[in-house]
Amino acid sequence: MITTLRRGDGSTYLTVRYDQDENWIHAHWFGRQTLGTVMDGGLTYLDMMRRQSCPKLLNDHRDLVGTFLEANDWIQQVWTPLIMAAGLRSIGQIVSPDVFGQLSIEDLQHRISDQLDIYLFDDLDAAQNWLRTQ
Repeated sequence: MITTLRRGDGSTYLTVRYDQDENWIHAHWFGRQTLGTVMDGGLTYLDMMRRQSCPKLLNDHRDLVGTFLEANDWIQQVWTPLIMAAGLRSIGQIVSPDVFGQLSIEDLQHRISDQLDIYLFDDLDAAQNWLRTQ
């Protein structure tokens, strides 16, 4: 089952699905993000993880544009402890081609890499292959 989150104008900003065969959640982000969309999206896959109890997240930023630095405090201080309590251990992070998205995820990796295994990848196959070994 795929959960789709939409902005007020109807455009999709996130799709989230549990991949039972791989035992991970695949979160695919689209366009520009705000603190609100990041919080809604993060809590959506927290709820999914609590129901599915899987240790891996494939976090896909291939279609993300711009920065989300304003959300990194919330991700570090609120979301990370919650998602770890729900069982998350590894994040395979596909990096945005947008330089501002890259800077945002590198900042986040620096903040949480001592708590979770988070590795950055340029393509989907590499992230999937790494997650399969976790």
